[in-house]
Amino acid sequence: MPPEKIHRPRPIHLIVDATYFGMRGTKLWGVLVFRIQEDKENLWWKFIDEERISYYLEGRDYLLSLGYTITSVTCDGFSGLPELFSPIPVQFCHFHQTQIVRRYTTLNPKIVAGHELLELVKTLTVSTEEEFKISLSDFIVKYRDFLNEKTTNFITGECFYTHKRLRSAVRSLQLHLHMLFTFERYPQLKIPTTTNSLESHFSHIKDIVRIHRGLSLSLKQKMIHTILLNSSIVLKVEKN
Repeated sequence: MPPEKIHRPRPIHLIVDATYFGMRGTKLWGVLVFRIQEDKENLWWKFIDEERISYYLEGRDYLLSLGYTITSVTCDGFSGLPELFSPIPVQFCHFHQTQIVRRYTTLNPKIVAGHELLELVKTLTVSTEEEFKISLSDFIVKYRDFLNEKTTNFITGECFYTHKRLRSAVRSLQLHLHMLFTFERYPQLKIPTTTNSLESHFSHIKDIVRIHRGLSLSLKQKMIHTILLNSSIVLKVEKN
């Protein structure tokens, strides 16, 4: 059995995210991880088959019960997280927001509005909240008629938005806007703006899992557990 996680309760900036490794029967399986970016330390993790707010609640309550003080949370915007961690400041990950827009517009949009929105979201890292709000508002005003354009299916009579994917990309920015610049409203906290520390960590784990893809699910999970456990500064032997 691997050793138990050693904890050193203290004030922390928490980053939380989940990733998936494959199928278990008809369901995906993955892991949800709570991590401290500045120390590259994994504090809590749980193997899952889907993201549930109850799992995040379990992780939050566990860390609080140990004596950790959560000063901020950086996440991918999973529904319910801002309310779960309230009144703790919650930062929506800039990388995830950019990926959402890219998923709707693609990396090579076929329409000018798509190109402009893609360029707009790239300014997240260099804009202030006020600057970004103005730019987004200007985009919406400029393309309001285009965004509201509708098409009718002449067979069914159904009416739908012509540029639904672009509308979804804009809606995502509007929905998350209040969390995209949390770090700016609390400059003294130095809140991480992305979950990239976890993303790169997940990438490393997936490389190892692919190498050992012949292992059973239970052995894969034991291997992942060990990797997550070893990625902790408190496990390193301190030199005298």
